[in-house]
Amino acid sequence: MIKDLTVGKPLGLIINFALPLFFGNLVMQIFQLSDMIIVGRMIGVNALAAVGATAPLYFVVLMIAFGFTGGLTIITAQRFGAKDYDGVKKSVCHCHIASLCISLALTLTMLIFLKPLLHLCNIPPKIFEQSYQFMLVLTLSYPFIIFYNMLSGLIRALGDSKTPLYFLIFSCFINIFLNFLFIAWFKMGIIGSATGTLISNILAAFACYVFIYAKMPLLWYDKKLWKYKAEIMKDHLKLAFPMAAQFSILSFSIAIVQSVCNSFGEEVIAAFATATRIEQFATQPLLALGLAMATFSAQNWGASLLGRIRRGVKGAIIVTAAIAVIGFILVRLYGQYAIAIFMEDKNDFIIQTGKQYLLISTPFYFFLGMIFVFRNSIQGLGKPIVPLISSTLELAVRAFAAIILAKTAGYVGIFYAGPIAWFAAGVYVMISYFYIIRKETKKKLRWQLGEVRQHLKENGPID
Repeated sequence: MIKDLTVGKPLGLIINFALPLFFGNLVMQIFQLSDMIIVGRMIGVNALAAVGATAPLYFVVLMIAFGFTGGLTIITAQRFGAKDYDGVKKSVCHCHIASLCISLALTLTMLIFLKPLLHLCNIPPKIFEQSYQFMLVLTLSYPFIIFYNMLSGLIRALGDSKTPLYFLIFSCFINIFLNFLFIAWFKMGIIGSATGTLISNILAAFACYVFIYAKMPLLWYDKKLWKYKAEIMKDHLKLAFPMAAQFSILSFSIAIVQSVCNSFGEEVIAAFATATRIEQFATQPLLALGLAMATFSAQNWGASLLGRIRRGVKGAIIVTAAIAVIGFILVRLYGQYAIAIFMEDKNDFIIQTGKQYLLISTPFYFFLGMIFVFRNSIQGLGKPIVPLISSTLELAVRAFAAIILAKTAGYVGIFYAGPIAWFAAGVYVMISYFYIIRKETKKKLRWQLGEVRQHLKENGPID
């Protein structure tokens, strides 16, 4: 359902918009956890390590796609907030063109350079072939992932965060079913897991197109308005490229940490992979809140409602603090039991190592939440450079901490890299947000004052 986020109580709208995103992300994490559990239990620890070792590389490309399509659809949300419906249709056209180009470029690049990239990830020889086969099939799913993200982003730009959730749930259940089918029945091994992911992504993208055709004509093809315009494309790419760079830098920093981790062997890889999956699961409410802020701030920026954006951010910070405390408590109490689920045969070293990581990272969840809220709010304002700088800062801090601390404290040193980076980037985006919003508020007041003066000059004082 189309929803105008420029009217109503800001925090209530943000939470209602964020809840479907949270459940969608939760379903995605359950699917990914199920994927790893199925692989770990039905194929073995080496297969689990192969999936974990390749995750950052897969994540890099996913984040480039996610950032790029997210930047494109911010323009759509701004046009919708401004009630420029012809502008919405023009934006949709250029989102499709840009998404097609990026999907072809990423897929071909990965197919050509996959083996060298896996070598750069420092994957142990024992699991290299399994990792290569797994990534080769996953690479074929990139175009469909990109188009699903673009289409779901367009739907969310119009205020509907529920429909993408339904398609995601459908896709995840199909994926889990196919994983069982291909691994348990057809004995396809790790390739079966990747094939299930490929098919489910194809179905998710197709479902989005069917829904848009049937229910959202504002996002469907229009012969009069679906025409390429270099100026319009430039406006989209001015946001899409910095956001793609931002997400790729962030994911690249994670890949560096994983590469350092890979040098400590299969058991440490498995422990790190399972612990970070649990962490991703626990921090999904923070991510969902941040994604909601992007659409909320974009629509209200298009409608020139800066005061609503400020009230929305203030409420989101309070909610972030509450979520961070709850996540801290739950992960510390139950994290180690969740790690054990991934293995058929109990491995005390993997469980204790994974627990150690979670004990280190949980106190920093609030700073991660600050990144999500402030970074996404700034992106919704159409200001991509600050988020890009924050991601670069996060990369530098994370990579430096991982490399240096790993030399002095072993694999435990790696566990501090992410939390330290969250703190640094969180403080930076918070300061940047308040500077930007104050500057834009003053600019708006000067413009309004100028309008009043012009009115008085032309019409005289009001009696």
